[in-house]
Amino acid sequence: MSEAKTSGLYRERLLHLKSVVQEDIARGRYLGGVLIVARHGEIGLHEALGHADEGRTRAVQKDSVFSIFSVTKAFTNVLVMQAIEQGRLALTTPISSVIPEFSGRGREAVTLFHLLTHTSGFPSLYTPRDGMCIDRLSEVIEAICQNVYPAEAPGTRVDYSPMINHALMGEAVRRTDPRKRRYRQILEEEIFKPLAMRDSSVGLRRDLRERHLVPEFRGNAPMNHLGHSNLGPQGAFLEEEAEMPWVGVSSTASDMFRFAEALRRGGELDGARILGPTILERARQCWTGDKPNEVYKRLAESRGWRVMPAYIGLGFSLRGTEIGPTLFGTLTSPHTFGNYGAGTTLFWVDPALDMTFVGLMTGVLTSGDNIERWQRLSDIAVSAAI
Repeated sequence: MSEAKTSGLYRERLLHLKSVVQEDIARGRYLGGVLIVARHGEIGLHEALGHADEGRTRAVQKDSVFSIFSVTKAFTNVLVMQAIEQGRLALTTPISSVIPEFSGRGREAVTLFHLLTHTSGFPSLYTPRDGMCIDRLSEVIEAICQNVYPAEAPGTRVDYSPMINHALMGEAVRRTDPRKRRYRQILEEEIFKPLAMRDSSVGLRRDLRERHLVPEFRGNAPMNHLGHSNLGPQGAFLEEEAEMPWVGVSSTASDMFRFAEALRRGGELDGARILGPTILERARQCWTGDKPNEVYKRLAESRGWRVMPAYIGLGFSLRGTEIGPTLFGTLTSPHTFGNYGAGTTLFWVDPALDMTFVGLMTGVLTSGDNIERWQRLSDIAVSAAI
């Protein structure tokens, strides 16, 4: 069969995508991973390729469990949007009104809207205090309150926040929860269970350890991710009880596909609704105008690339209208939205093509190499749409 008639995906192009990834792995460009490409909800490609480690001793499997890094932010974004829909929070809510100790020196002006759009004015930090363990949310929030202040007025510029914004939003969700649940319990009960994401957890759940692929940073870690169990320089990703709303979820490609599908379908999957379509429509609009993302502006200038607008919605990254280096490919439609994690993980949904793409890779690439990789693979995937 040369064409998948139901899904609207050209099989030969999907096989070409698979062969390109195999060639990249053979050349040592990256180690391996799992890809899922689907259209109209029907999977056209689901492949596990390559290995988890440099020594090629452990093959990646379709049910391999990945530390998804900053793709975790997508779940925190949805929890915030749920709280907005329920009237517990609003886009205009000052974060200091929910976390009173996070006040002073201009912090009262920072709202949830600023946090979601990465326009809070806080510096782009990976940790609020050097050398601290980051696996306990309460300790991270305490350190943020003691050490982090705006460098600019909120709304002035766009600075991607690796940690601070989503730590604060995760805490805001926790503090306003009427059942007084922990962040990990809220995420489990409000997203994972309704969407039947059985192989996903906040922290590394014990029964997932055997299938977990320990992250290999290949010298590209921006910092050590320390945990209280002293499991090594990146040990926070191995902590079972870790609560890191910005980076701490473990998941499989199949589970991430279910989450992305719920977003593609306007917030519902298999009868379980996690969000309403209206807030998702607002979330995939660009709220950052023509402002560049200062973090990626520096990267673009260092590589001689065109500096692109930030294209950030309510927590989601967007494809946008201009042509330039982009993780979501140059052939996707402007309203394509999704999230990505440090040099490895990504999902996007193209509403115009009714298409879903999930890629979880092993071996962290530099930001520039990662953008080039996912742009190339995303464009090949889109070429399969018929």
